[in-house]
Amino acid sequence: MNADSYQLLEVADGKPIKLWTQGVAVEDDARRQLMNTARMPFIFKHLAVMPDVHLGKGSTIGSVIPTLGAIIPAAVGVDIGCGMIAARTSLTAGDLPDNLRGLRSAIERAVPHGRSLGRGKRDIGAWDQVPESVDRAWAPLAGRFKRITDKYPRLLNTNNRRHLGTLGTGNHFIEVCLDEAQRVWFMLHSGSRGVGNAIGSHFIERAQADMRQHLATLPDRDLAYFEEGSRHYDDYVEAVGWAQDFARQNRALMMQAVIAAARSVIAKPFEAELEAVNCHHNYVQKERHFGREVLVTRKGAVSAQQGELGIIPGSMGAGSFIVRGLGNPEAFCSCSHGAGRSMSRTQAKKTFTLEDQIRATAHVECRKDVDVIDEIPMAYKDIERVMHAQRDLVEVVHRLRQVVCVKG
Repeated sequence: MNADSYQLLEVADGKPIKLWTQGVAVEDDARRQLMNTARMPFIFKHLAVMPDVHLGKGSTIGSVIPTLGAIIPAAVGVDIGCGMIAARTSLTAGDLPDNLRGLRSAIERAVPHGRSLGRGKRDIGAWDQVPESVDRAWAPLAGRFKRITDKYPRLLNTNNRRHLGTLGTGNHFIEVCLDEAQRVWFMLHSGSRGVGNAIGSHFIERAQADMRQHLATLPDRDLAYFEEGSRHYDDYVEAVGWAQDFARQNRALMMQAVIAAARSVIAKPFEAELEAVNCHHNYVQKERHFGREVLVTRKGAVSAQQGELGIIPGSMGAGSFIVRGLGNPEAFCSCSHGAGRSMSRTQAKKTFTLEDQIRATAHVECRKDVDVIDEIPMAYKDIERVMHAQRDLVEVVHRLRQVVCVKG
């Protein structure tokens, strides 16, 4: 591997940081946050930083954090198991309707999305009547969830079953895309929804409570951790594993619904999932690296083992990529999870207008209103630069461009 493809940052009283950020800006706050994490005593070898890196809660988004004997719940975050799923169909661009509004509307009807809360008001982002297909998918999750909620009853009163097969808000999306051969793909981005958020939040609070006497010695209270062998460590590993399985199933159910919605609009029969990928990018799991079994937390990063397929989406007006991992050991076999934000949502809303949003998404059938200005493509890093910076982490298999985008 070419050592010049990453920048080495030595950290006093900590492990080194290797950054695949050539040609991509790294904000000072993110750099400081990375150094805080690198100073934790259980970091293994070094941190690996992806080119979509930006400031996060506790730990930096776009970082790969290998640990021995400990786990940081805030590094995994609250959108546990968030990730992507994509499927290529036998359709081509010419098979799509001339006006894509009907296809977008069919997808919006098929998949609950967005959020509406209020006294006596139904949340539009949850199921009112849970479909049989969702109940069948919930069944194998239910027993494990009961074991978790028997220990932590507060997690029972969450959006769990009613959120399975739903999209959410923010940067979660469903897209219809075309690849370099004008073949149609369906792609979507979502995670473990309300129940994953509750699990993540609960165990972040639990870690801080367990470390109450030591919080002052941490670089950041959100770096509170569980040591291996402790009760809450084992409980967290169980709960986070369940949430990751929920997230993967959530994406699979939505993909089935998107395919069915498309079949209701497109007269031509078609096959789906000719090429399919379903990958997390906010998660933790045990892996073997440099001869040791370690816990690898990918906070906004994707596994890129040799030959493994992954998805790197751009913003809602830029291209996305299906990639194949090159198994770079120095990056703990990882790659970026997207373009990465270059400015906060608040800053984006202050900087750009609705007219800017309409111009930037002129080629996409999507929402064009003030509530999605924070997702404008210009609020994200240049995906072309991001891809170039990780050229020794992945190779591009397909390049996709959106023609329909559904956001909550």
